[in-house]
Amino acid sequence: MTPADEILDIVDENDEVVGQATRGEATARGLRHRCVFIEARDAGGRIFVHRRTADKLVFPSHYDMFVGGVVGAGESYDDAALREAEEELGVSGLPRPEPLFTFLYTSAEHSWWSYVYRVRCELPVRPQAEEIAWHTFLTDAELERRLGDWTWVPDGLETYHRLRAMRAGESGSAT
Repeated sequence: MTPADEILDIVDENDEVVGQATRGEATARGLRHRCVFIEARDAGGRIFVHRRTADKLVFPSHYDMFVGGVVGAGESYDDAALREAEEELGVSGLPRPEPLFTFLYTSAEHSWWSYVYRVRCELPVRPQAEEIAWHTFLTDAELERRLGDWTWVPDGLETYHRLRAMRAGESGSAT
């Protein structure tokens, strides 16, 4: 089965399942489905950053600061987050990612409910070659410096800005 053949739950604006479609059909028709975004940090607190392969169905050859992907039909967000993180990082035995927040991502071509997680990966990574063409771990400052230089996946970039705003609000409330 190819990624385009995966069956996804199609959801409405309230994240309620209203049907099912293949990933290829959902992408071609702009059907709203579910995705997970996992911020993976190493033992030193650096963020896993990668460039997607050129043959990806959505946003090929773009950079991303999250691992993740679509939630399969009948799959929970939490299970998808663990599965996607382990697959893309090429590890097993990862701790269950910690859920942070949800939001509805919408662009002219795409729409998906997004659940954002974080996980610490202290294992040596062996990224999935079918998904990831290049990778490294960057500090927060190094990532910030590259935001204007690299072509980022738009949904990941929006997720990153939302996560940064959430963290700024948390640190602001502690003062």
